[in-house]
Amino acid sequence: MSGIELFTVVRVIGNNVVMVTGGKKESEYVILGKGIGFGAKIGGTIASDDKRIEKLFRLEDREQWSQAHHLLEEFDPQVMEITDQILNLIGQEFPGTLNDKVYLALPSHIQFTIYRIRKGMDIINPFLEETRISFPKEYDIAAKAAELIGKTFDIEVPEDEIGFLTYHVYSAVSHVPVGHLVKASNVVGSLVKYIEEERQVAFDRGSMDYVRLLMHLRFSVDRILNQEIHVDNPFAEQIRSKFTQEYGLATRLSGMMEKELGKKVPEAEVCFLAMHLYRLFTGRLQQKNQPREES
Repeated sequence: MSGIELFTVVRVIGNNVVMVTGGKKESEYVILGKGIGFGAKIGGTIASDDKRIEKLFRLEDREQWSQAHHLLEEFDPQVMEITDQILNLIGQEFPGTLNDKVYLALPSHIQFTIYRIRKGMDIINPFLEETRISFPKEYDIAAKAAELIGKTFDIEVPEDEIGFLTYHVYSAVSHVPVGHLVKASNVVGSLVKYIEEERQVAFDRGSMDYVRLLMHLRFSVDRILNQEIHVDNPFAEQIRSKFTQEYGLATRLSGMMEKELGKKVPEAEVCFLAMHLYRLFTGRLQQKNQPREES
């Protein structure tokens, strides 16, 4: 019995979810596992070596415990069941430890989505195409999740919602908060719009030009938000002197990113963006068989 911890059940949420206290750290936990709640009683105990335990995560503070308690009380048991199926889909495609927050965030999102659909409320996702392109594997899982939700609750899940579910899938496997993803998508959308207005172009959302630009901006925003990633550009001086128009545009775009993200954009990042813009617009001109006019 050495090393085995005992947890006291404080609430049974359903057949597969219980809230407990105890363990070596005398903390509050949520335990998930097939049948873990079946027959469980408040005040009863669950041992840490119980083979039904699939996931145990600790609620780090009293506020989080209170929030989890409230959320789990409100969850439809069917929502918890469908969440478990979706998490299994994610685990099959992305082996490894999932973000603990997904165990509450995903069912909460699903339950609210079902409510909105049944009430006839519109679900509009302005970042749908960007999300589909940026996270293709996660989008495929989200599409399967939407199909499961639709069949289980006899509703039609719109494609825009698949985009929102994609955020939760990506957050689960990357441990990046959903709010971070929404902010990044909003910034990328603003940057693309600014480029189109500045250069008086309209990108075909299915074109390789658009896909490449989108991915460059997405990775750039991610690097800026995650500034421990160091980037170096050995051609910075040449880029500044040779691609003056593109460098000027990249500088203005970087100013937008700094304002929206609250982070300093490294000069190397500005130059990488300028180089990408040069290649992008040079390629578009070549496709039209028009010579590029040097500034």
